[in-house]
Amino acid sequence: MERILIGILMMTLIAGCGAPARIAESPTASGAVEPVQFLALGDSYTIGEAVAADARWPMQLVAQLRARGVAVNEPQIIARTGWTTDELDAGIDAAAPQGRFALVSLLIGVNNQYRGRSAEEYRGQFRGLLSRAVRFAGGDARRILVLSIPDWGVTPFAQGHDPARIAAEIDTFNAINRAEATAVGARYVDVTPVSRRATTDPTLIADDGLHPSGAMYAEWARLALPEVLAALGY
Repeated sequence: MERILIGILMMTLIAGCGAPARIAESPTASGAVEPVQFLALGDSYTIGEAVAADARWPMQLVAQLRARGVAVNEPQIIARTGWTTDELDAGIDAAAPQGRFALVSLLIGVNNQYRGRSAEEYRGQFRGLLSRAVRFAGGDARRILVLSIPDWGVTPFAQGHDPARIAAEIDTFNAINRAEATAVGARYVDVTPVSRRATTDPTLIADDGLHPSGAMYAEWARLALPEVLAALGY
């Protein structure tokens, strides 16, 4: 009998190592469901420059989760238009987010590329931000969602710039953030191909001629949703 009990215990432990616990369904002391806490880190693409607040991709993602019955709070967004990796790091210090988050997203780097900063500097600073994100998620990298950098070279704003050079540099930076995400076991969502569809679909660009429209952000949220559901244990 003792051997059987030990065997059952071992199988339970092994099964528990496969996927994140379903935080969204963890009851509080009162028996109520504890909503998912979502921290979104980034720049103009996360704060949603040039679109309404409810059209930001984190907000659209929350709406999609709620439509599937997932209890989730409004996201805490730490992002500002123009931020580079080091400026986001300082912004996190200033905001001092508290608590353990069930989901943390990270999308940063376009302004490093735009300002001509090096890929190796980006690698080191992105790695540091990723490490912070993992800590915010209670040490569970499977709850981290890294999004690729979109290609602004296809936008009207980029007229007079070299779109091939921009694309190549964006690809270099994305190779870095993908590799770093993979190395720690974070989830990765490639939104760059969607951003490049703006070459032939102007509805994907906001009225400022540079940033994504709500329609593009809806596509990002749609791409992110399966990874987020997996991160939350669904």
